[in-house]
Amino acid sequence: MANVVVVGTQWGDEGKGKIVDLLTGYADYVVRFQGGNNAGHTLVVDGQKFVFHLIPSGILNVDKKCFIGNGVVLDPAVLLTEMEELAGNGLAVTPERLAISENAHLIMPYHRMLDLASEAGMADDKKIGTTGRGIGPCYGDKILRKGIKMGELRDEDLFKDKLRDNIREKNLLLGGSGASLSFDEIYGQYMTYAEKLIPFVRNVSVELDKGRKAGKNILFEGAQGTQLDIDHGTYPFVTSSNTVAGNACVGSGFGPAHIDAVVGVLKAYTTRVGEGPFPTELFDDTGESIQKKGGEFGATTGRKRRCGWLDAVIGQEAARLNGLTGLAITKLDVLSGQPKIKIATSYLDGSQKLTAMPGNIRQAARLQPVYEEVSGWQEELDQVSSLDDLPANARDYVKRIEDLTETPANIISVGPGREQTIMLRNPFATK
Repeated sequence: MANVVVVGTQWGDEGKGKIVDLLTGYADYVVRFQGGNNAGHTLVVDGQKFVFHLIPSGILNVDKKCFIGNGVVLDPAVLLTEMEELAGNGLAVTPERLAISENAHLIMPYHRMLDLASEAGMADDKKIGTTGRGIGPCYGDKILRKGIKMGELRDEDLFKDKLRDNIREKNLLLGGSGASLSFDEIYGQYMTYAEKLIPFVRNVSVELDKGRKAGKNILFEGAQGTQLDIDHGTYPFVTSSNTVAGNACVGSGFGPAHIDAVVGVLKAYTTRVGEGPFPTELFDDTGESIQKKGGEFGATTGRKRRCGWLDAVIGQEAARLNGLTGLAITKLDVLSGQPKIKIATSYLDGSQKLTAMPGNIRQAARLQPVYEEVSGWQEELDQVSSLDDLPANARDYVKRIEDLTETPANIISVGPGREQTIMLRNPFATK
């Protein structure tokens, strides 16, 4: 029995969905513990593409049980759409296969309206690059103790009272935008959702603890990446939740002493969607070629991802913040054909050398990367199935990543398919 957390080490989009899908084969339970439908995990299974925003990636394995933890903010319309799409592909989502925490907070229509209104009111150089899905305002209401929880859909009187109070306040906040919220419309809509979703609502913390005691292998699936963490990322250009491994416990109600391994998913280069500092960003033909070969478009937004060389500084930071026990290095195949590959090992702010991302966002925005250069390889990697079969320069690149992050590689991905994976060490084999 082992309990494993999978997190992103960069600015998200590292390929966590594929790694979670792979490791689900060794797990009994798969748990999503933070974020909302601003995250997207893309999987390619037998040539078929699946994109998930809320349901854990493990749902594709019919003998596994999936959980949405209390740390997730949930848009019921999006969740039901995902369920319907899976059913259309012959994968029925039942209460026996999916449990939703009664303490997960609901995204409401006013959260999306406030999200869009807030971004629209900012100057261009102050915009965060929000997806406009209401994630931040929903987490804001949670912290302000005004949120509505999933389990409260079971108590119509309580739901009515909380909804009425929220609509009164939000209509005042939205008054300048000309928007007006209808209590009856929203109430009716969410009661329709409740009828379909209440059978899935349970105490996830209790169920996970029962599973642990019964010897189940549990896999915790993070969304976004370490540099998007609300506390430890490039604030304010971050998401509205804690993306680091510690939140796997907080966001699911699982004791930290029971975590056995933490796998950090690290893309062989670096990407970022939206605004914010990105020291290794490339604005030349190399960046363009990486973007095209890597198919770098956001799974949730469709936005083109900014691309750059690997940033080992934030890799080191991810190892420290998450307590990584292993790496899953993804998209190594995308770098095939590059004659030289660069790795940022520190930053310069004027004459000052930095070995960690600074907390001052203006300082972070003016950083210049200090690179070391390594030799690339020309061979395509999509058919490689073992470490020994990788070109020597690709093996050296993997070894350099391990040395710089002080973290061993557990998994190397050389393509989007399940079979295009080199497993060096199974993180579930920890005991």
